[in-house]
Amino acid sequence: MTTLPITTASTTGQALPQQPAIRVLFVLLPHSLTLDWAGPAEVLRSANSVLRGMGQPPRFELGFVGPLAEPVTSVGVCLSGVLPLAPLLADAARPTWVVLVGEPGERMHTDTPAAQDALHWLRGLRLVAGQLELLTVCAGAVLAAHAGLLAGREATTHHHHLDELRQADPTCRVLANRVCVTDGPVCSSAGVTTGIDLMLHRVSGVCGPVVAARVAQALVVALRRGPNDPELSPFLSHRNHMQPAVHRVQDAVSQSPQADWTVQRMAEVACTSPRHLARLFAQHAGVAPLAYVQGIRLDVAEAALRSGRNVGQAAELAGFASDLQLRRTWKLAAKPGTPRDVRAAGGA
Repeated sequence: MTTLPITTASTTGQALPQQPAIRVLFVLLPHSLTLDWAGPAEVLRSANSVLRGMGQPPRFELGFVGPLAEPVTSVGVCLSGVLPLAPLLADAARPTWVVLVGEPGERMHTDTPAAQDALHWLRGLRLVAGQLELLTVCAGAVLAAHAGLLAGREATTHHHHLDELRQADPTCRVLANRVCVTDGPVCSSAGVTTGIDLMLHRVSGVCGPVVAARVAQALVVALRRGPNDPELSPFLSHRNHMQPAVHRVQDAVSQSPQADWTVQRMAEVACTSPRHLARLFAQHAGVAPLAYVQGIRLDVAEAALRSGRNVGQAAELAGFASDLQLRRTWKLAAKPGTPRDVRAAGGA
């Protein structure tokens, strides 16, 4: 695989410095649960497609590795071209995600020759956040635990495998009823469709929430996060719906918060009337159009303040008419502290 020069986008649509593509390796054992790996892989493929549509290079390079070149999946389809397991070194210039998935049944079979080969390979990994990271879907966490990669960490898995995970590594703090859990370089998800949630969460962190929202819309899935994740930012909140006209407006506002957004202008983006747009926002997003714009602008302003911009600069970047309007809107939204306090804390 080759390293590609990549330009990613910030939440405001502005270009960020070039970064190498992330290599994502799906480890496939015989009878791997198909949706565990195919769903997350489709998220990454779709993210690359969205980035191309935005005039940016793809951000992810997918690879499929395992102890067998032609494993049979959980649905009986035989795969071909699966690459052999090879040594991986943490390399800051070549970030890599290793994805482990589950298999059908009540237990993860770790005593087979193929599983033993995979465990031997996994035990040689040296995980480093931002360099070599581990993602597990469903009972893939059990495999990781047997390899010693979850020692002393928090993790989750499918509810059928919670006790099995505790037995595999008693030092792992197993969390139940979670969509996904992140602990340093390890991200685990509950299983099956939550692998899609986990990958959307990672896409949002790497490519920005606008790209993640477009991927979720393209795949017709809800954009959600696990209960242990931080509170949703305005870029992700109000987007757990499938209404395309509202998504178009939200994409446009998120990419250009500085624009003069009136309800009329947003209605033109949605190709509908202002009154109907207000009804669509209320029904599907649970917020008024202008309130949505205000939330996005406040989030942009807060990010600017934390990066060291003064109040006037943050107000301009976010689309407020003045620093006074930013302060007033900040207070009306009941955000803690003041813009000046946030800037001081960010620069501390």
